[in-house]
Amino acid sequence: MKADILTIFPGFFQGPLDHGITRRACEMGLAKVEVHDLRQFTHDKHRTVDDRPFGGGEGMVLKPEPLFECLESSQVAPRSDRVNDRVAGRATQSVILLSAQGQRFTQQVAAELAVLDRIVLVCGRYEGVDERVADFLADRELSIGDYVLSGGELAAAVIIEAVTRLLPGAVGNEASTRQESFTAHVETEASGAADSTCGSGGLLDYPHYTRPADFRGMPVPEVLLNGDHQEIRRWRRQRALEKTLRNRPDLLEGVKLSDEDAKILARIKASREAK
Repeated sequence: MKADILTIFPGFFQGPLDHGITRRACEMGLAKVEVHDLRQFTHDKHRTVDDRPFGGGEGMVLKPEPLFECLESSQVAPRSDRVNDRVAGRATQSVILLSAQGQRFTQQVAAELAVLDRIVLVCGRYEGVDERVADFLADRELSIGDYVLSGGELAAAVIIEAVTRLLPGAVGNEASTRQESFTAHVETEASGAADSTCGSGGLLDYPHYTRPADFRGMPVPEVLLNGDHQEIRRWRRQRALEKTLRNRPDLLEGVKLSDEDAKILARIKASREAK
């Protein structure tokens, strides 16, 4: 997979891209990240990339010319072709405008992007980007959360990290990416339930413990030490349900819950009400 980043601060990415899984994936040839300096696509002596918006308003807005010229020089498929391919289910490229007004970036979106051959991330700045970029250049807008950043560079780094780790071979133990928070439901052939060590089922991940078994009087739960994998699976599922109900109850609306899950949630809620 190739990722192109369009930004006015190319130096920002010298740190985030030089470490961890992203660096490893690039060294292995699984991914290639290219950063494009938008100021290289300006034509005035001041290398101007922004201007005041029509109609007035506070702040400056990124101009469309450098963005369009940069993308056109990169030989990305035209927007109409990209949109048609996406609708037909054969998308290979996606141009993404990083914007506070965009669709929320999720693990599911990361998985959608990870199967593409190429993604282009347009980093907004200042008060935003000329709307013609969203209307005629990008085929989707993404936001990494309900808050405002000074620019899209941090968001681009987040998206590249999340997408790269889903590429086959990028993570040493690929099974680990199936047990994480927000990961789609995973079933075992034998029981049809989440495995004891794999599968969050769309919930937040269950708690993890390592050695020593007793640290400063804080012991590891006994259930994790007895070797009973079915009991461990039930314990982890219960803890995942508890954590999700406590921290992200909204996720429960999109999770496939078993009768056992429903009973566990009912007990948790009853226990809360009794306190």
